[in-house]
Amino acid sequence: MMRWLGLAARLVTGGVWIVAGALKLPDPYASVAAVRAYDLLPEAVVPTVGHSLPVVEVVIGTALVLGVLTRGAALISSVLFVAFIIGISSVWARGISIECGCFGGGGAQPGASSSYPWEIARDVGLLLLSLLLVRWPRTRLALDGLLFRPLTAAPEPTPRG
Repeated sequence: MMRWLGLAARLVTGGVWIVAGALKLPDPYASVAAVRAYDLLPEAVVPTVGHSLPVVEVVIGTALVLGVLTRGAALISSVLFVAFIIGISSVWARGISIECGCFGGGGAQPGASSSYPWEIARDVGLLLLSLLLVRWPRTRLALDGLLFRPLTAAPEPTPRG
């Protein structure tokens, strides 16, 4: 049962990462603007984070969907979701109204703060799925099972005599 639940967790979380990253890839400058809107990082690193985040999201999502290096991908996924939860909570606490930029876009948007509870709840749910995969990375239909099969010991030779 846990292996099927893990498959569902992989597909849902991985699918979200792939969609989020793929929607940002065509417009990297919007991704940079979304990172900048949070006003959390030093300006010197904002472009690097904005340009690299969509690629990281697609890579993590692909690894999860395929079930390749599942524990590591789920760990990175967990760290990213914690960072996103902190980021959204931070702008909410500071009274900043921005579109989260989670699926493209981003930046100042009047009334956007009304969606913060939903965005945080979504990210907490995805964080829990990611943590499930950190704890139980072996799931159904995963390439990890093919690539990292435990080696079985060769049978002991029988003595003759």
